[in-house]
Amino acid sequence: MKDIRQPAHHRNRGPGRLAALLLALLVILGLSGGSASAAPDGTMEKPSRSTVRVPAAAKDAVAAMQPSWNLGNSLDAIPDETSWGNPKVTKDLFDTIRAQGFRSVRIPVTWNDHQSATAPYTIDATYMSRVKQVVDWALADGLYVVLNVHHDSWQWISKMPTDHDKVLARFNSTWTQISSTFRDAPRALLFESVNEPVFDNATDAQKTQLLNELNTSFHKVVRSSGGGNTDRLLVLPTQVCTPSQTLMDDLSTTIGALHDSNLVATVHYYSWYPFSVNIAGGTRYDDNAQKDLTDAFARMHDTFVAKGIPVYLGEYGLLGYPDDNHPSRIERGEALKYYEHVGYAARAAGVTTALWDPGFAYLNRSTMQWRDPALFAWIKSSWTIRSATASFDKVFVRKSSPITAQTLTLNPNGTTFQGLWQGDTKLVEGRDYTVSGDQLTLTAAALTRLTGNRDYGVNATLQARFSGGLPWQIDIITYDPPVLSNASGTTGSFTVPTQYRGDVLATMEAKYADGSNAGQATWTPFQEFNAAFSPDYPGGKTILTSDFLNALRDGAPVTLTFHFWSGATVTYHVTKSGSSVTGTTS
Repeated sequence: MKDIRQPAHHRNRGPGRLAALLLALLVILGLSGGSASAAPDGTMEKPSRSTVRVPAAAKDAVAAMQPSWNLGNSLDAIPDETSWGNPKVTKDLFDTIRAQGFRSVRIPVTWNDHQSATAPYTIDATYMSRVKQVVDWALADGLYVVLNVHHDSWQWISKMPTDHDKVLARFNSTWTQISSTFRDAPRALLFESVNEPVFDNATDAQKTQLLNELNTSFHKVVRSSGGGNTDRLLVLPTQVCTPSQTLMDDLSTTIGALHDSNLVATVHYYSWYPFSVNIAGGTRYDDNAQKDLTDAFARMHDTFVAKGIPVYLGEYGLLGYPDDNHPSRIERGEALKYYEHVGYAARAAGVTTALWDPGFAYLNRSTMQWRDPALFAWIKSSWTIRSATASFDKVFVRKSSPITAQTLTLNPNGTTFQGLWQGDTKLVEGRDYTVSGDQLTLTAAALTRLTGNRDYGVNATLQARFSGGLPWQIDIITYDPPVLSNASGTTGSFTVPTQYRGDVLATMEAKYADGSNAGQATWTPFQEFNAAFSPDYPGGKTILTSDFLNALRDGAPVTLTFHFWSGATVTYHVTKSGSSVTGTTS
């Protein structure tokens, strides 16, 4: 566990007070390069410092911010910094981020629980000091910083349609106080008006008008505060940070009307929704998911970048991946294809990307180690080069059947295939595999050798290597179709006994006898992974969640079809009667 440093105002004791007084005198005499503000204990805080030379042009500055990282679920956590499971932020965290190649960080902040809900909407001085400390650590590490108003968007800003004047007054007061605190911070600090803005019970036209009003007011408040805020880069979002053409056109209109060359557009991108959470059969990074990404980045480029307005992709990732707390809902190789594609598309479009990290997904903030180094390697590689992929990263060999040759389709992404390796041993082309165009075929003889004693599960791992980028990993897996068993339980606790026999669950569809969809997602038979069902491989069972079971009609039999990555499908039947649930294989 890294040491948790005390806030700056707790350290300014003894000799530090004399230094603070001297600094204050220098500021008064105009002999200091920055301003000093009062900490909660009455001492003077040091002005923010940065070693970054920020280019004059906004597009060049935002380009210099690539790549970026989000300090998610920390200062934006509700109600306090550690409420959502992350440790307190330390300078070591930014040291790590900078050492890993990131050039900027987005620091989301939720102010609501540290601010008066009535005029003049004063932000707690201790909290403001803590935010400044964290920002200063990042700036001192040579990182650009994006500071925002985060979950306030849905906590109170969303009420603007019915409480317009109060919300606007509080919003303006919030930014007045932030602007004052960071008035003379270096230009490496950017302000983002509001995260994913939403407006309750409003028409589309009203939402457009209200967001324009907020962004315009934010611009006026910050610019009028003077100091470094006169030319600070200001980041303006679309509604909900959605990259749709209509919403980006609305933002483009707002930016154009402000006549300010130091403005940045921001949107978020979490992939095609069915793939991002594994619902509606979106198990693969297929043509639909690829087109969704390609189109989104093309819109960003054509609407903003091509017109000289830089785009900061304030958040990207997959909504259901990775998650250390649950089984992976998105197949690993398919997820890697997405991350590789994001990096390429962003470079082609001239967009700066900020990885959303909630703390339990990528960097472990207690150990300062990546939870999945191989995944991060793919993300990092995508910043500069392309890596090849294949149609899948698994080859399933059925134990109860004769072994036959199997074929994968290569996606070189501009590289050239160099061969297959198992560890340090290169496989022999012609004997172990053949290549015809983009078709890579593993021979029956090679698969027989690689599966060995044919225990269920991964028997061997190969690497397809290419002329550039990272190698593509291929697991050779022995399996037989899974076997399910009868069971009984309640809506609060029901599991299907499952012998997975080396196979891996991809998705589950649920239908009533009349063919209609069963479960929470009534618009599709394919239910959401981990929300409706979840595999427990070590426990030999498949969990049906209480949310799924409670959504079923009482007394109506439901047929479940479990789809596995080997291609196997297995049916099962469940019936809910009150709080009781029975499950049968026939």
